[in-house]
Amino acid sequence: MLDGNLVLRYSVRVHVISKKVLRDFWLAHPDAQEPLLRWFRIVSRTDFDSFVHLRQTFPSADLVGRHIVFNIAGNKYRLLASIHFNRNKLYIRHVLTHPEYDQEAWKS
Repeated sequence: MLDGNLVLRYSVRVHVISKKVLRDFWLAHPDAQEPLLRWFRIVSRTDFDSFVHLRQTFPSADLVGRHIVFNIAGNKYRLLASIHFNRNKLYIRHVLTHPEYDQEAWKS
């Protein structure tokens, strides 16, 4: 029998779509593998409910247009994502070197 004061709580973690984008990038840039895996582990084990909440874990993350930009490997790389906080889904849009990011071709 359940106690009437018992509160069931569960956490829905972020579903990252798709890890293949990360894998493809680190095959071309092997030094990015460990930082990208670290980022993936943190994101996929967390249940961000807002950009403010996300910034508590990733203080350098920026909102640029429709994308959230994460600095990877000490700002050597940039990961651009779209996040639907209400659905706990994060879509990786681009992983770029810093010079590629600066060219701004990703904005189109």
